[in-house]
Amino acid sequence: MPPKRNPLNLNKLQLKTLILLQELAKLPDMATPNAATGAVTITGFPPAHGNHFHMGPWLVMGRDATGLHNEAVWRALERKDLAQGTFPVAITLSPAGIAYETHMQGEILHGSDH
Repeated sequence: MPPKRNPLNLNKLQLKTLILLQELAKLPDMATPNAATGAVTITGFPPAHGNHFHMGPWLVMGRDATGLHNEAVWRALERKDLAQGTFPVAITLSPAGIAYETHMQGEILHGSDH
């Protein structure tokens, strides 16, 4: 039997937020990795630019990023041991949070044209 697509049963908002946090974790001006633990702390969140924002090479619609500023979403990710945070200042993705496959990349991460 193939592995379950969403083994922790994250809802769509939690999945969207997690993929955004995973991408932010790759940006050196937004995140700091901890080589000893494999976790990454995110302390920078991109500012809105109209109805979207830019995140590295990606353009993200604001409607897909509401979970970044939603304490309940942060707490859900904490309960699932994917992250630990001090809302709304910083959130640390665990190695499990970094590795969790959301299958959402193509839905919310768009190439930027400006």
